[in-house]
Amino acid sequence: MVIVVGNPANTNCLTASKSAPSIPKENFSCLTRLDHNRAKAQIALKLGVTANDVKNVIIWGNHSSTQYPDVNHAKVKLQGKEVGVYEALKDDSWLKGEFVTTVQQRGAAVIKARKLSSAMSAAKAICDHVRDIWFGTPEGEFVSMGVISDGNSYGVPDDLLYSFPVVIKNKTWKFVEGLPINDFSREKMDLTAKELTEEKESAFEFLSSA
Repeated sequence: MVIVVGNPANTNCLTASKSAPSIPKENFSCLTRLDHNRAKAQIALKLGVTANDVKNVIIWGNHSSTQYPDVNHAKVKLQGKEVGVYEALKDDSWLKGEFVTTVQQRGAAVIKARKLSSAMSAAKAICDHVRDIWFGTPEGEFVSMGVISDGNSYGVPDDLLYSFPVVIKNKTWKFVEGLPINDFSREKMDLTAKELTEEKESAFEFLSSA
């Protein structure tokens, strides 16, 4: 398994994969778990629960400010019962506005506040990413991971390194299939795919002229 963390992580990961054709494309992934963990934490803070009580948030797309943190399918444990995050929060404008931008801009906000990047949070996210590859995802849970988009059912172009919801078993990831995508999500998912396509074209142009 090859895991890429350095930015631009998605496009660096795709470039690494293209440069090592003997390694299966599926063995390359990039880190969007830090964003995933941040999204869980924002929901937990808002609801006064722990991040462990929140599951199945999704980071779609690029590890950049176009990423789309999606909680349409997320669940939270409240008073021993699992409920949908939208239902629990009853604050659609926050979930479609401030929540999304906070997760998108969190890295920059940390650097601005500390004059340093969030190294410890990134290290924790790498550990989470590797642990799930090694031991698999818990039953009924999925996680976010930047993986090759080939064969996805969400209308994301092939040959991009794009963050999807995945489940992992026997050290093999699979796309979570069949999640309904609303118009708001579609627009955000397409926007981050467009950015990744442009990044890929710039990177490959540079490499072919180098």
